Amino acid sequence: MYENLLPRFLRYVKTETRSDATSTTTPSTQTQVAFAHELMKELEGIGMQNIQYNESNGYVIATLPSNVDHPVRKIGFIAHMDTADFNAVNVNPQIIEAYDGESTIKLDKEGKYTLNTKDFPNLKNYRDHTLITTDGTTLLGADDKSGIAEIMTAMEYLIKHPEIKHGEVRVGFGPDEEIGIGADKFDVKQFDTDFAYTMDGGPLGELQYETFSAAQAEITLHGKNVHPGTAKDTMINALQLAIDFHNQLPEEDRPEKTEGRQGFYHLLAVDGNVEEAKMTYIIRDHDHEKFEARKGLVKEIQEKMNQPYEEERVEIKMFDQYYNMGEIIEKDMSVIDLAKEAMEQVGITPVIEPIRGGTDGSKISFLGIPTPNIFAGGENMHGRFEFVSLQTMEKAVDVIIKIAENNAK
Repeated sequence: MYENLLPRFLRYVKTETRSDATSTTTPSTQTQVAFAHELMKELEGIGMQNIQYNESNGYVIATLPSNVDHPVRKIGFIAHMDTADFNAVNVNPQIIEAYDGESTIKLDKEGKYTLNTKDFPNLKNYRDHTLITTDGTTLLGADDKSGIAEIMTAMEYLIKHPEIKHGEVRVGFGPDEEIGIGADKFDVKQFDTDFAYTMDGGPLGELQYETFSAAQAEITLHGKNVHPGTAKDTMINALQLAIDFHNQLPEEDRPEKTEGRQGFYHLLAVDGNVEEAKMTYIIRDHDHEKFEARKGLVKEIQEKMNQPYEEERVEIKMFDQYYNMGEIIEKDMSVIDLAKEAMEQVGITPVIEPIRGGTDGSKISFLGIPTPNIFAGGENMHGRFEFVSLQTMEKAVDVIIKIAENNAK
């Protein structure tokens, strides 16, 4: 039915577009810029209109005009172009047809890396599916090139089938989601829709409108380095300060010990020596009050640790990254109801659960366009064990088309 979906997806994942958190440009890498312009050519080729590249934020935007003669809410579909911080050069996807739901899939020739049901029981959900995997040396890039392929394929289908009635549909392909800044410069006026969906979720049926609220804390610990033989009452070991700081955070509030709506403190990086050490934490919670309390505890530990010293030994730069978009979407659940109905009509049971993470939709929702998240199919994302089901991607295309159709009724 969607004959261009698989070749389109394979072409996308073979194009390297990893983002770079150390960059000062937007997009953060030139490979994303090049990919954006390739997408523009493709959008023109399938018949989309008003195709634009926004130099200030790196977004490609295009329009599918309405084909009905009555007012309809304008709808958007969004996906991100970049891939995560894992090897993304020379992606060599493998196609496993009619997977039996049990066999071990050898990724590399030597069999060092495998997809097996012991480590990845989710494989059992894909009996008789066509799976696209890595060759064990790179990530796949289904996050979020599956979303781009699904949106592009849905628009192509709607253009070829004008008998399917729909209002105006806008699509947006943006950069740098994986480094948390992709939607910082999102232009709401340019995108100009009443609501939107990011096609950036995981397995079949995911429909998400709650995310974490998120902050990052960059902690610098200032020590005093003297010879250890004469260190008594003089040395201040920055590494020990780092250990002491970490040990005052709740031991159970770590990612590996939490689930569902439980928040956490996650130590991302630590580096240093006796003279100076640096730590980076991300702080997450679904509940706004608990989120604020978590940030408050970080400040309390800082004040407590600085108290014995004449000068500041613990320095913290803390900033919010995004907020739980549920605060916005819960004010008008029609956008969720529309997606839920579309899923059910194409034979999917919606799975409505909070995201233990965030999407570009978190920021876009607070900028003024309610933007929940829909499944795109990827599993085991951000690494060599990533895979996606072609049948799940086809279902995602079905959902996009049905949402557009139902929205016009």
